[in-house]
Amino acid sequence: MKLKRKLYTRGSSFETTIPMPLLFSLDKKNKYCVVFEYDSISGKWFLEFEEADKK
Repeated sequence: MKLKRKLYTRGSSFETTIPMPLLFSLDKKNKYCVVFEYDSISGKWFLEFEEADKK
């Protein structure tokens, strides 16, 4: 299973409930999507950050 959500700021915080330490390596000037992927074999969720399309 794979879910994709936009990561965006609201005031001084980020939405989509991503812990801030995971966001330190991202450039805050760019927009990102967060991909949540569930591995049914291990029973774990994985996060991946993709740059959003610039429209």
